[in-house]
Amino acid sequence: MHSETPYEITTLPLQPTPTHGAILPTEIPPGVQLVTLPGGMRTLAYTQPPTTPHPQPVPAVRPVPTWAKTTALLTPTIGGGIAAAGVGLSYAAPGLIAMTHALWSAVALIAAGAIALPLMLTISRTRTGKPPAPAPQITQNITATGLFGKATGTINH
Repeated sequence: MHSETPYEITTLPLQPTPTHGAILPTEIPPGVQLVTLPGGMRTLAYTQPPTTPHPQPVPAVRPVPTWAKTTALLTPTIGGGIAAAGVGLSYAAPGLIAMTHALWSAVALIAAGAIALPLMLTISRTRTGKPPAPAPQITQNITATGLFGKATGTINH
């Protein structure tokens, strides 16, 4: 089978002429360009302009808050004070231990005195042979009228 092509494939000339129905380069609408394809053929095509990346906005620099500055300045001072207190306690530890022993001894002496003094007074009264003096008897009568009334009273010996 022999195949013959009754027509011939041609490409558009570089400068199209109005007689062949092609448009002039000045008549090309915006966004359409004459492009060359990889095979060498030239044709009209819609193209998009290259987009430039939008620069990212730089965040505004905020000042450091006053409380943060104060805290940052106080932190080493407080840490140094705690360290100095630790060193001082390590030097004072033997004296503090001795002081606690002395304080416990004082507490024991006070407790012994609180118990021994009344016993000694009781023993001394019983040795003298005198009976203890009777406590005086006082009677008091108080009367009041109403919830918030003025109270009056009498004392009888």
